[in-house]
Amino acid sequence: MEFRDLKSQYKRLEGEINEAVGRVMADCNFINGKQVQELEGKLADYVGVKHCITCGNGTDALTMMMMAWDIKPHDAVFVPDFTFFASGEVVSFEGATPVFYDVHKDTFNADAESLERAIQAVLKEGRLTPRAVIGVDLFGQPADYKALKAVTDKYDLLLLEDAAQGFGGSIAGQKAGSFGDAATTSFFPAKPLGCYGDGGAVFTNDDEVAEYLRSVRVHGKGTKGKYDNVRIGWNSRLDTLQAAILQVKLKAFIEYELEAVNQVAECYTELLKDVVPTPAVPEGYYSSWAQYTIRLSDEAERAKVQDALKSAGIPTMIYYPKAMSTQLAFAEDKQYIENLNTRELCTTVLSLPMHPYLDEADIRIIADAVKRALA
Repeated sequence: MEFRDLKSQYKRLEGEINEAVGRVMADCNFINGKQVQELEGKLADYVGVKHCITCGNGTDALTMMMMAWDIKPHDAVFVPDFTFFASGEVVSFEGATPVFYDVHKDTFNADAESLERAIQAVLKEGRLTPRAVIGVDLFGQPADYKALKAVTDKYDLLLLEDAAQGFGGSIAGQKAGSFGDAATTSFFPAKPLGCYGDGGAVFTNDDEVAEYLRSVRVHGKGTKGKYDNVRIGWNSRLDTLQAAILQVKLKAFIEYELEAVNQVAECYTELLKDVVPTPAVPEGYYSSWAQYTIRLSDEAERAKVQDALKSAGIPTMIYYPKAMSTQLAFAEDKQYIENLNTRELCTTVLSLPMHPYLDEADIRIIADAVKRALA
């Protein structure tokens, strides 16, 4: 059994993917080929923004936005404590300070009240300048951007949506990738929309930011040709091969994969809702289900369930075993508030196999294994 079954997906899309890759190989147009611009247009249309700027990976996408907003030393950027390392890493990479705030236990997403307490603590100390907030769409579901926006507007902060896991999700029909002042995503293979390697993108309605990003991703290029460089940039381009693959996978994602993965989630929830706390999806929200994550009572019970599933040939993952604020890399950064929900989640969460090609029989096998482990 696969945790994220990319093999079944490839079998379903093999002919279209091979044809798309073959066209790139025949044209020998490996860097900045037409498929890249085509993909950017399709992604922007799908999300509902003016500009999509692809790049080498999701971490680069986040970093490029830190650069575009001139995040620098003595700035504070507020990041959920329960997320992947890259969400905070990019802040430190610019010399700024990540300040971690808490999440809700039921949705795993940003707690706006905790965010405001963290902002107030930083302002009271007076050492750092609050500049921006990162909201993370964890496990497929957008964060509560109405609540986050109310806080960022109150304190005049920029809001960046990290939609690496949330692409395809929505709130009241508005797509993930369109919230905040800008948004980023990742095309890492295991993401809701993944390529066959690394890839990422930024979404924005700001023409000047879009122009800057298109420049900085290619060595700070200008408008007068390949050897016109107007700023210090770097090299972070999405390969044409990956863009061609993503066009095929985007079509499948829109046409049936999103619906299929939501059916899988519904089946899981129906089978497990009386056994363990299952993921909450608030009214009006739609998830792309990057993960299906249950909660156990404590670390010992989680280990018991994980070991039982492993013995049954069922893979599981723990996202995430350590809070960002407890990572050694951030040991020198002051932690301004205590994030109790994050600490609890790190010891109780367990993610089960989740993908659009998971059939009901396998879901029942997994759910039954969880039940037996807890009996």
